[in-house]
Amino acid sequence: MDTHQKALQVNLDPGTYGTLAEIGAGQEVARWLFRVGGAAGTIAKAMSAYDMTFSDAIYGPCERYVSRERLVKMLDHEFALLVERLGPKRGPASRFFVFADTVATRSYSRQEDGHGWLGVRFQTTPLAVPTEITIHVRLTDLEMDQQQEALGIVGVNVVHAALFGDGNIDALIPSLIDNLTTDRIEIDMIELSGPGFSHIDNRLASLKLVEHGLTNAALFTAAGKVVQPSDVLYKKHILVERGSFRPATNVTVDMLRGAEAQFRQEADVAGEPVVVLFEMTLKNLRTDGVAIDAQDFLDRAVIVEHIGVSTAVKASLK
Repeated sequence: MDTHQKALQVNLDPGTYGTLAEIGAGQEVARWLFRVGGAAGTIAKAMSAYDMTFSDAIYGPCERYVSRERLVKMLDHEFALLVERLGPKRGPASRFFVFADTVATRSYSRQEDGHGWLGVRFQTTPLAVPTEITIHVRLTDLEMDQQQEALGIVGVNVVHAALFGDGNIDALIPSLIDNLTTDRIEIDMIELSGPGFSHIDNRLASLKLVEHGLTNAALFTAAGKVVQPSDVLYKKHILVERGSFRPATNVTVDMLRGAEAQFRQEADVAGEPVVVLFEMTLKNLRTDGVAIDAQDFLDRAVIVEHIGVSTAVKASLK
């Protein structure tokens, strides 16, 4: 389906009703839904609080405006408001949803790749506990209007996947860049939560991002939580041990701890924050040279987590 068809399908579904809140790159997703027609039956509200004072007044103060923290506050506020104001009237017959994004694109004063957080909180059936998709994107087009266009397309893809997907991550994840290319956009973090995705392990979803080519690497912590790599690695010294970890052994741990002790003695590293990672490449994970066994991957990840080390999955086939 092209973006027009996806947006129209969202609008023509009489059982969905929601809010779109977008900050930082125009109301690109709302624009698609308004442009294709039929939006009156889908959109309860579309808004954008660009001014920081207005944004803080609505969603509360935040250390960084393009952040996961800001996205969560937007989703919390708008979904609660939707249920409070329309629940008695439409709740029994409507699947409520809120789409939100907070994004920085190229501009006259910001000549670098855009990036942002996008999320949709939605009900799989009327009155259901909500389910959620959260992603972090990098927008790599060279012009501001192209980055805005890409943002609108990926936003429609996220909303469509939430409302019409069947929970199959092998279908959901590549659909997020339908009508785009990986030259234009990278999705380097995804988290699926709530009853609609209770069967999905987010570590496996991270692996699928790499496997389907949406990013070159994905990262999750020793606690098994998926994270956006730059949030963890920015301005840190990084020690990486690559292997198959099938399984990680005492020798593996001894090598890592010995290397870490020596690394921390380096003049540029001493006293500075260090992030220690185990790295698995797609080649490490292909047990028969072709297929990746999902359960085998998760088993390895569990062993690594017990050691207390974060894990990176990398696209390299070497």
